Amino acid sequence: MALGEKLYHAKVLLFGEYGIIKDSMGLSIPYDFYKGALVLPEGESDASARQSNEHIARFAQYLETLDQDPTFEAHIDTESLRRDVEAGLYFDSSIPLGYGVGSSGALVAAIYERYASPRKKPEELTTEDIVRLKGILGRMESFFHGQSSGLDPLICYMNLPILVRPHGAVDPVGIPASNAQGAGAIFLLDSGMKHATGKLIDIFFEKMKSEGFRKMLREEFGALNDACIQAFIEGRKKSLLENVRALSQVVLTHFSPMIPRSLRKIWLDGLQTDTYYLKLCGAGGGGFVLGFTDDYRKAARMLRGYATQPIYRF
Repeated sequence: MALGEKLYHAKVLLFGEYGIIKDSMGLSIPYDFYKGALVLPEGESDASARQSNEHIARFAQYLETLDQDPTFEAHIDTESLRRDVEAGLYFDSSIPLGYGVGSSGALVAAIYERYASPRKKPEELTTEDIVRLKGILGRMESFFHGQSSGLDPLICYMNLPILVRPHGAVDPVGIPASNAQGAGAIFLLDSGMKHATGKLIDIFFEKMKSEGFRKMLREEFGALNDACIQAFIEGRKKSLLENVRALSQVVLTHFSPMIPRSLRKIWLDGLQTDTYYLKLCGAGGGGFVLGFTDDYRKAARMLRGYATQPIYRF
């Protein structure tokens, strides 16, 4: 029995990986191909439901501790959550785990909406409310990643594209409608392996000890990232692809530990042929990577050894 009718969709961070940690912009959009919902079983649970229930039980223990922290700006009804967990509560989800599309974010959003108070509906939130909510959800999701910005569960909760501005400001933002008949596309490419976000973040902060890396992040990566976001929001396809190409090259040069070795050849092939350009989807290291192309059919043929799926057409 689903607890309410709401489904919590996956999310895709189009731009902002690592840069949002250091005040670049970020743009994340919901992706309704994958989704999940909280469910109370009416009969015998299968193995995946039992595994999810055990996962939520551990999360509930963490939330009990968090709820007692006076700096936590919400209240979680942990008694109701505990009763539901004992009744077999699980998260029925098609969102792949370890793929960078918000599997934990969707669960956090669902738990927050079901058990947290005080709570406003997404359409009632002011800009100040959204910033506060991002902090609350980040503290909740930290159970899964050690440290969370709160952006993923915020997207999953609001189900709207979110623009992250420098210094932590966040706003819903309009984006051009996807053109189903368009030849060009933004697509997901399946690396065939899960990633471990925590380890990759550690690598990033180790790199941040280098002044040269910090300068590159600020002057090259951040500038290109922000230019990509502006071009996408304004519907400037040519400028978008030009900036994504440059960003793809910067990532290949400076973020190579985050790119699975099995993908480095096709990453370079895309740049050399200008058929498509790849970039990280979130932290990298596995899961999905993002592709951009002005000819999806041609790109898909060139990448026929990998599963790809368009998420936006232009």
